[in-house]
Amino acid sequence: MYAIVEMAGQQFKVAKDQKVYVHRLQGEVGSEVTFDNVLLLDNAGNVTIGAPAIEGAAVTAKILGHLKGDKVIVFKKKRRKGYQKKNGHRQYLSEIQIESIAVSGAKKAAPKKEEAKAPKAKAAPKKSAKADDLKKIEGAGPKAAEALVNAGLDTFAKVANTDAAKLSEILTEASSRLSHIVTVTWPKQAGLAAEGKWDELKELQDRLDGGIEK
Repeated sequence: MYAIVEMAGQQFKVAKDQKVYVHRLQGEVGSEVTFDNVLLLDNAGNVTIGAPAIEGAAVTAKILGHLKGDKVIVFKKKRRKGYQKKNGHRQYLSEIQIESIAVSGAKKAAPKKEEAKAPKAKAAPKKSAKADDLKKIEGAGPKAAEALVNAGLDTFAKVANTDAAKLSEILTEASSRLSHIVTVTWPKQAGLAAEGKWDELKELQDRLDGGIEK
């Protein structure tokens, strides 16, 4: 029996007891994680294809450790311009072992009610004038910033007062492609930005490696 499942923004073909390296997960070593975005299941030749995901199916895995991948060299050069730049990158990874593959019975998180968002939509014009540019936080791209704003975290002060685990939860609920983003230093970065300490923020961001402070 095997499954094709999306984990931390990537798709993998997995089977029970198989070990897989995925983008860094937020969980602790030894903890279990569940991935419910199962795209395909093969159970003794009986193939089930999701549209796009299979309702009730889930893959449970155990985190064995956190590590860095092999170094990748990125070299850029512009001919006859005297420009060349060389950078190295090591991706933060998590090693997991597949514990089980559930064909049915898994419960997905219930979507948030649109009614709860209605009052916020009315107040949106007032918030837009005071909203901060959350993309100034290292690691927060346009999609991540949009997810935070939709969750009501539209200022540096609000992000600074939010736990990193909660920020990761917000990103994962918004899109599985954002679940691999490391948010450990986001509250600290947002706190410096909220106080206008841009020089200190720049120094902190220069020390970051894969979203983690050196």
